[in-house]
Amino acid sequence: MENFWEHFKQMDWVMILSAIFLVSLGLVSIYSASLFRGDFLNFKKQVLFLGIGLLLMFALSFFDWRILRDRPYFVLILYFLSVCSLAFLFFFAPITKGVKAWYKIGPFTLDPIEITKIILIILLAKYFSTRHVEMYDIKHIFISGLYVFIPFVLIFLQPNLGSGILLIFLWLGILVASGIELKHFLLLFLIFLLICAFSWNRFLKSYQRERIISFLAPQTETLGGGWSQFQSKVAIGAGGFWGKGFKRGTQVQLGFLSLPQTDFMFSAFAEEFGFLGISFLFFLVAILFLRIMKISFETKTNFPRLFTLGFGLSFIFQIFIHVGMNLGLLPVVGIPFPFISYGGSSLICNFIALGILQSLRIYKEK
Repeated sequence: MENFWEHFKQMDWVMILSAIFLVSLGLVSIYSASLFRGDFLNFKKQVLFLGIGLLLMFALSFFDWRILRDRPYFVLILYFLSVCSLAFLFFFAPITKGVKAWYKIGPFTLDPIEITKIILIILLAKYFSTRHVEMYDIKHIFISGLYVFIPFVLIFLQPNLGSGILLIFLWLGILVASGIELKHFLLLFLIFLLICAFSWNRFLKSYQRERIISFLAPQTETLGGGWSQFQSKVAIGAGGFWGKGFKRGTQVQLGFLSLPQTDFMFSAFAEEFGFLGISFLFFLVAILFLRIMKISFETKTNFPRLFTLGFGLSFIFQIFIHVGMNLGLLPVVGIPFPFISYGGSSLICNFIALGILQSLRIYKEK
C-alpha cells in the first residue's frame, strides 16, 4: 500500500488536473448544446467516457513503458491490429454521415483512428529511437512513411480526409524531431504538392473539393459548403469579451450552428463564454502542452523523447486545425478539439496517452 501511494505522488497532477478541467469545460458546452434538442445522451456518455479514460490512465501509469521500447514484435502486433481495425470498417461499419469510420456497438460508436494515432506514435518513436544517427539515409524516411501510408490510405478511402492529413502531419513532425535533413524535407514537400495536384480530380470526393473551395472563397459559398463556417464565425463574433452566458448562445440554441458538440465545439464555447472563456481555455491547453514537453525535456533516451514529442505535436495539430476550421481559416475536415469535443474514442485514447506519459515520468531511465 505504501508503494501504491508513493506511485500516485510521483504522477504529474498538474497535467492530470489541466486535462480534467479541459474535459469539464467541454461537458459544460455539451450540456448547453443538448438543450436545443432536449437530448442529454451525449452529455451522459461523455461523463462515462471521462470515467473510463481516467481509469485507463491510472492503470497504464503502472505499466513499464520500456516494454514498448524493448519488444518490437509487440509494437508490430499492435500496429497490425490497428490496421486490421481500419480495414474491417469497410465490411462491418455502417455508413454514418457518408463515411464508414465508426463501429456501432449498441448506443456507442468506436473510432479505430484514435487508437491508431497512438500506436503510430509508439511505432515511429521506436523506429527512429535507434536510427536517429542514420537520418542521412533516405530509406528510413520511406520505410517510416510506409508505416503511415497504409493507415492513411484506409482512412482516406472511408473517406476521411482530415484524419488522414493529421497522420501525415504527425509523421512529418516526428521526422523533423528525429533530425531529417533539409534537402530530404524539401523533397517530401515537393512530392506532397504533386500528389495534391494529381488527387484533385482523381481521388477527392465532390464534397471534399467543395470544402476546400469554400475555404479559398468563403464569400461565394455562404449558402452552400461555407454555411457552417459562416455561422461559426457569427457565433465567435457574437460572444464578444464576456460571452452571452451559459445556455444563452443563440447560434447554438436556435440550431444555426451545425455540430456544436464536435466539429464546431470551439465556436459554441466562444459564443457563450467569449474572449475571457477562450483565454482560460487556451491557458489550460498551454499548461497541458508544457507539462507534456517537460517530460520530453527530462527524459534521457530517444524513445520517450520522441513519443512525448509525437503526442504533443498531435495534440497541438488537432487544436490548430479545429480552431482554424471554426475561424474559416482552414477547410472543414472534421477534426475534434482534444479533451473538449464530444467523442468517446478520442477522449479515452487521449487519456491512454496521458497514462503512458505518466509511466515515462515515473519509470525514468537511470
